[in-house]
Amino acid sequence: MVQERDAGKLMDGLTAAEFQATMLASTGGFLREGNTTILIGVEDRQVDEVLAIIRKTCHRREQLLTPIPPVVEPVDSYVAYPVKVEVGGAIVFVLTVDRMERI
Repeated sequence: MVQERDAGKLMDGLTAAEFQATMLASTGGFLREGNTTILIGVEDRQVDEVLAIIRKTCHRREQLLTPIPPVVEPVDSYVAYPVKVEVGGAIVFVLTVDRMERI
């Protein structure tokens, strides 16, 4: 899972290295901002190469964000102040797949 603004660059890097991937739009729970979940199926021997591409293209950075008011509290009593948060980078799950078929 990567921040939406890193997804295009990551897909370009994967495509240049001849990896196939599928992008799914998703939303982060804490910041409620756009993320992209990218599914990449590779052989065990290719995992490190894919991780290197992800590390090269998806970087963490600080950003000022104004939090969205909680739904349970009245909006008129909520004062939002910008907060500095770390965004970007990637969350990667490496899973073993017992079987894959391309139909």
